[in-house]
Amino acid sequence: MTHIPSIAGYGLHAAALADQYEALPFAEVHRDVLHLFPAAPSHVLDIGAGSGRDAAALAQLGHQVTAVEPTLELRNEAQRRHASLPLTWLDDHLPHLHRVRALGRRFDLVLLTAVWMHLDAHERSAGMSALASLVSDGGQVVMSLRHGPVPAQRRMFDVTAEETVALAAVHGLACHHQGERADVQRREGVWWSVVALRHALTT
Repeated sequence: MTHIPSIAGYGLHAAALADQYEALPFAEVHRDVLHLFPAAPSHVLDIGAGSGRDAAALAQLGHQVTAVEPTLELRNEAQRRHASLPLTWLDDHLPHLHRVRALGRRFDLVLLTAVWMHLDAHERSAGMSALASLVSDGGQVVMSLRHGPVPAQRRMFDVTAEETVALAAVHGLACHHQGERADVQRREGVWWSVVALRHALTT
């Protein structure tokens, strides 16, 4: 089994984590950027899909969703909980997303919820290149970055929105939304940056 440092700690209590994630309403978690999500049925890639909460909500809105989750225990929980929905599940991970890229498909929305800050600087550089290659012309990447205390047994880095926006620009992704929000779970010292990056239309 391949060791993936960025997912450390997530398989230990997968059922409890899935309960925690599913208890948070999709519309509340993404309230700052919901207006940016495609209105018409689109191809969506949910990276680090966890319990499948977001993937399921997007599928129910009519989108064709590919959900990527490298933690076996979480992926199993997600597939069980959302078995009735037409979700495509992949065992893949950043920074390279080899299996997703092998599909030869590009996506209108790439969603990374509480994922990016698990990557170190080298992984973020390689990861942004992979993301840029997966976004359709005019499509976008929407990601949230956690700040604050790092939970036990997890691997996280303090990644700023400004650094993320600058790295994205190198790979042809321009920021069109940048904001901050409080933690939905009201954990002490935890807050979030939210960034939306658009792939420029080719002429």
